[in-house]
Amino acid sequence: MTAKPRRERREFANVGELLDRATDRLARARLHYGHGTDNARDEAAALVFHALGLAHETAPASYRFPVTEQGAARALALVERRVRERRPSAYLTGISWFAGHPIRVTPDVLVPRSPIAELCLAGFAPWMDPARVRRVLDIGTGSGCIAIAAAHALPRARVDATDVSPAARAVARDNVRRHRLGRRVRVVAADVYEGIGARRYDVVVSNPPYVSAAEMRRLPREHRAEPAASLRAARHGLAVVERIVAGARRHLTPHGVLVVEVGNAAPRVRRRFRDLPLTWLAFEHGHAEVFLAHAADLPD
Repeated sequence: MTAKPRRERREFANVGELLDRATDRLARARLHYGHGTDNARDEAAALVFHALGLAHETAPASYRFPVTEQGAARALALVERRVRERRPSAYLTGISWFAGHPIRVTPDVLVPRSPIAELCLAGFAPWMDPARVRRVLDIGTGSGCIAIAAAHALPRARVDATDVSPAARAVARDNVRRHRLGRRVRVVAADVYEGIGARRYDVVVSNPPYVSAAEMRRLPREHRAEPAASLRAARHGLAVVERIVAGARRHLTPHGVLVVEVGNAAPRVRRRFRDLPLTWLAFEHGHAEVFLAHAADLPD
């Protein structure tokens, strides 16, 4: 009787084993995280699930799914690129998530990660009554993530998403189209308020450049892979923030609010605007510093 040939065991029996291998590789590479994940396991999951075409909400049940040789090769190739290139994983997959929405990203825009996502999901409550918000301005929209999240949360509102970069505006327009929000989200070429005319808004929101030249030199390679113009600002990181604050009252409705992320520049912002009653927001997720100001408290 002829014995049956032994079936050779696959290198990875299932998704869980592949994920373990990817996690170990990333952990040993001593990468910097902070573009949607903060550890090697979550980063590995982002790459592996993308390569295999799996939805993240299928975990942990999907860990038992079998893996083809081709799928494993695609996943490990992405992991190796992440190690070798030191680029955020979103630039390798072309996709990120913001306020629960998929956002296409390219190296022309920042990787979405602002805690302002929580404000968008809440319709800017309790600072605004979501039912009364009719117009929103997103300054420096980049990928359009904040504008899109605001439009989803505020179905009665129209949103102007502005950026000085033509490449960023192209990415934002593509994301607006993908989310079928073209009737309510308008992507506009503007430099802070230059380009929007005399329009007024219930909410002006921005994640502007606020990194100083000295801080730019100390950034990890992953951050330096992002567009420098979206990170760096003159005057110790305050140049754009100062312009946003200076013109906000002219473009807010009487009961409107200004929301600005300033990150590590927060101590400098506190000193610069020590005479303004700024509210520093707390978030359930994320650690970036964000302030809110009411129209009536802002300078004329």
